[in-house]
Amino acid sequence: MKDVVIVGALRTPIGCFRGALAGHSAVELGSLVVKALIERTGVPAYAVDEVILGQVLTAGAGQNPARQSAIKGGLPNSVSAITINDVLRFRT
Repeated sequence: MKDVVIVGALRTPIGCFRGALAGHSAVELGSLVVKALIERTGVPAYAVDEVILGQVLTAGAGQNPARQSAIKGGLPNSVSAITINDVLRFRT
């Protein structure tokens, strides 16, 4: 059995609909996160097995934005990628 290791996590700034980040696609922002994680962790792109990316409001982003971001971010086509769309409720 392989050891499972999470080597890093990063997020984009929080934006709002038609806000300051409106000129950037979710895939573009996700690819910047992938590139930054590769740089910060020092893990070579070929050693990454899987990308898990969360995105809300996925309409218009195409199929599996996590996979698009992974490839655009410099990871090989062999990397598995999953997009999670989950809105959490905040309790007051």
